[in-house]
Amino acid sequence: MAINSPFHIIIQKQTRNIIGGYYLSISKIKHRSTLSSTGIVSSATAFSRVLGLVREQVMAYFFGASMATDAFVTAFRIPNLLRDMFAEGALSSAFIPVFKSKLVSESENDAFHLASVLISSIFAVVGIIVVLGIIGAPAIIYLTANGFVAIPLKFQLTVSLTRIMMIYLLLVSLSAVVMGMLNSYGRFGIPALASAMFNVGIIGTVTLGYQYFDQPVYTLAIGVIVGGLGQLAIQLPSLWKIGFRFKFIFDFFDEGLRRVVRLVTPMMIGLSAGRVNILISTLLASFLVEGSLSYLNYSYRLMHFPMGVFAVALGTVALPKVSEMVASGDSEGLVKFFNETLGLNLFVLIPSAVFLAAMGEQIVTLIFQWGSFTPEHMQNTYLALFHYSYGLVGFATVRVVVPFYYAHNDSRTPMRISILSVAVNIALYYPMIKLLSFAGLAAATSVAGLLNCGLLIFSLPHKGIPISFRTLVLSTSRILIAALVAAYVAGFVPLPELGDNVLVERLVGLLLPAVVFALLYLGLSYILRIEETKRLAKILFRRKN
Repeated sequence: MAINSPFHIIIQKQTRNIIGGYYLSISKIKHRSTLSSTGIVSSATAFSRVLGLVREQVMAYFFGASMATDAFVTAFRIPNLLRDMFAEGALSSAFIPVFKSKLVSESENDAFHLASVLISSIFAVVGIIVVLGIIGAPAIIYLTANGFVAIPLKFQLTVSLTRIMMIYLLLVSLSAVVMGMLNSYGRFGIPALASAMFNVGIIGTVTLGYQYFDQPVYTLAIGVIVGGLGQLAIQLPSLWKIGFRFKFIFDFFDEGLRRVVRLVTPMMIGLSAGRVNILISTLLASFLVEGSLSYLNYSYRLMHFPMGVFAVALGTVALPKVSEMVASGDSEGLVKFFNETLGLNLFVLIPSAVFLAAMGEQIVTLIFQWGSFTPEHMQNTYLALFHYSYGLVGFATVRVVVPFYYAHNDSRTPMRISILSVAVNIALYYPMIKLLSFAGLAAATSVAGLLNCGLLIFSLPHKGIPISFRTLVLSTSRILIAALVAAYVAGFVPLPELGDNVLVERLVGLLLPAVVFALLYLGLSYILRIEETKRLAKILFRRKN
């Protein structure tokens, strides 16, 4: 018999509203395979990284490795390090698990409420940090680049550039929250493209405004702000589509915000340890030969290209997926997903590291050796790149492994391991600088990165993710052997005579060995029965059919 009392009618309506709202929220979430999602993010990120290299080319062409570039690199390092701590590094990693948990376990309205509370708090807290950074810029540069004090013009230029770029911290913090929300809804493409807008802002500002400034390096700083605005603006239409409407809600005691803060605090401590390490390396480099900071910056950008295209993309896809698996208690799926992501990461990044070490001179020559960038600048940049290359695998793998800790609401273990790795890094600085000058800074960082990676993987079984270390060592060894043999053979590829066309000569001198290297590596991987090769072959065969 139907019950039609007013009370039951109200209950039925509310139930329909709740269920309807739930399915509306779920329908907005796009579900894709790991490889598919990673492919989308990798493609967008690759485009952004190419623009990033163009940005560095523009910087090298107009400024070379000079006092101006040293000043800009040092000045941008301050808001950039704070960005890693407050925005893309820690904030988004702490926000996504909590936001995703509310979407899965509570409601969309609760998740959006948390986002509004967090954004309101960012305006208040990060806004104060920006103001303090602008006021205290001279003291910051005095502490972090004391070697510049002996050159007053360089010191003042660095202070002025720092003040201009501090506002970028607020823009990128807001952008990180928006990115976290979109990623939680399975929307990865536009957030991954956002950093492309940052590069476009710098490239456009420098090329269009260079001639109008007595000190043209200011165009780089202004470009950072223009790029930061673009990075945020490009994501806003997608945010509107998922239904979010921002409201100022200042509630520092909000339960969700407190969960984010509890998770983000150890992350910030761990990241701050790493950032202290970077500040110390900046301080030490400021006393070395002029151009040292620029050499390290250019080489780091090259090393970061494959990491950004794949490892960062894989880590971006992993965090919301792992958070959902943990929230739903899918332990079996979690183990399978870890093995898949780690295997894909090593399969791509190990040969990337070997190729950077083997063909680094050709890469630096093609990308940077134009305009004000001299052959001496090329040799010094390659030296730093070589010593960054073997750390690439460690840096990249950390990006993939850490989300498995964060999804379990454990940010303390990565924090402790990060602090230990930084201590080792700092201890290595002095002997490495004595041995390799400025390149010793890159070498010390790479060794510490490998240590950080190893300890994180070794500690992961405590999170309930079993690892067969014997299988991991064997598969890593096979990948490394395939990459080394491929690089050795590619180094003997004869190059054709191409006359006086420098650009074509440099392109062929890099691309021909690169093609041979890639084909040999894939062939050897198949012969050595590396699992990821079979997976790749199945995907290609399936698409062909």
